Amino acid sequence: MPVSTAQLVFNQQNRLNRIMFTTGDASEERVNQMIEETRKMLSDKLVFEPNDSRALFISNNAERYKMFTGIFSGINAFVWIIGIMTIIAGVVGISNIMMITVKERTKEIGVRKALGATPLSVVSMILLEAVVITTVAGYTGLVLGVFSLEYISELASDPNTFLNPGVDFSVAMFSTLVLVVAGSIAGLIPALQAAKVKPIVALRDE
Repeated sequence: MPVSTAQLVFNQQNRLNRIMFTTGDASEERVNQMIEETRKMLSDKLVFEPNDSRALFISNNAERYKMFTGIFSGINAFVWIIGIMTIIAGVVGISNIMMITVKERTKEIGVRKALGATPLSVVSMILLEAVVITTVAGYTGLVLGVFSLEYISELASDPNTFLNPGVDFSVAMFSTLVLVVAGSIAGLIPALQAAKVKPIVALRDE
């Protein structure tokens, strides 16, 4: 809208109290340079001190955007740290469970090895169990999280609070990969421990 038309429509007469302009894809340095150029041009035209904020106040939304981007980046990093710590705690927990399982199944492992099972097959069996436990537990948490989002969305008074909550397919695939790797790491030490079991010692185990 032309300035003259806006002044006529909104009865602003010959007053102009706000100017808004976009900077496109300009860098932060270029935006700051444009601000200084604008400040100098208006101060020369209207005769006031360029540093007088009462005469001219310039709000730089690029700085606000940078600030909010930094805040969300910090939140994102915090979520990653919490997630990594949770995975580490899960790996330790599952590893302890598998160690107990190997201890309780010492005789079974001894019988398998006495019947010709190779250390590789024993390691594969324990690793597979650890991966299955980790994957099932992880997907259970994923599904519960999605249902929780849906439930919260239904309870929200504002329909725009949660808009189509869900999990992206790429995120689900990445989570699957992380679960498989975490399960493998969790079961590695117990599997190697099981592979070292000697049949004669295992059969005597009480």
